[in-house]
Amino acid sequence: MRSIWKGAISFGLVTVPIKLYSATEQKDVSFHQVHREDGGRIRYKRVCQTDGEEIPYTDVAKGYELDSGEMVVLTDEDFEDLPLSTSHRIDVLQFSPADQIDPIYFSKAYYLEPDEEGAKPYVLLRDALESSGQVAVVKVALRQRESLATLRVREGVFVLETMLWPDEIRTPDFEFLDEDIEVRPQELKMAESLINTMVADFDPSEYHDAYREALQQVIEAKVEGKEVVAAPEKEEAGPAVDLMAALRASVEAAKRERESASATSRKTASTGTKDTKAGTAKERKERKPATKRGPRKSA
Repeated sequence: MRSIWKGAISFGLVTVPIKLYSATEQKDVSFHQVHREDGGRIRYKRVCQTDGEEIPYTDVAKGYELDSGEMVVLTDEDFEDLPLSTSHRIDVLQFSPADQIDPIYFSKAYYLEPDEEGAKPYVLLRDALESSGQVAVVKVALRQRESLATLRVREGVFVLETMLWPDEIRTPDFEFLDEDIEVRPQELKMAESLINTMVADFDPSEYHDAYREALQQVIEAKVEGKEVVAAPEKEEAGPAVDLMAALRASVEAAKRERESASATSRKTASTGTKDTKAGTAKERKERKPATKRGPRKSA
């Protein structure tokens, strides 16, 4: 596993440096969107719906849409002043019985590994927490989001479980809750009896994802039957370029271009001078006034 965050558990005057790892992974068969005819990948572009232009990622900002449809655009500077902790600390707020925390609050689990210098205080806090039967309620900031979390021990390792905030839990507002539905004692006793017949110790290894396994079999069958689309051939890379030779050729090409441009300029200037002289003589001739003639005498 690769750590995704480094910080420390802050417990009173004790600081335990740790590394954080994702404790779970979603195992699913991932797909790409492709062209049905040739299997080519479908690519998406960032296009502004106002002007229809493709937008580079550097020009993309976060926008909050109002009920009126207007948009509030937030920049990086707007986020810099927000009170989000950047101290990389897991602050212990209190200790509480685990059964007081409704599992609906839990969001994601992480393993905590101690740094070399933090191994002893890590083990000390771990053993004390485990013997107390409590869980630590903490506050932590991960991925630009501050969360409540719990700290408990699992198989000798601290597990940090981030939690949703109370206002993120929806209230179950359903009509049947207001109805007066009567359950007879005999029916309740029968339901309890059914539950008791199905009581067993939970062993997660007994369960598996049947859908994912069946889907994987379908894919493998297609592979065995050669029902695959060949990947497009990549263009072969050209021969390695000698950098010095390329630079030398570029310099020579630039010199030839300058010499050609200079020769063309001199020729143009020379031709232009002759044309100017000829044009000046012609203009003088055209501008020369006609010789005045006196009135003709009648015979």
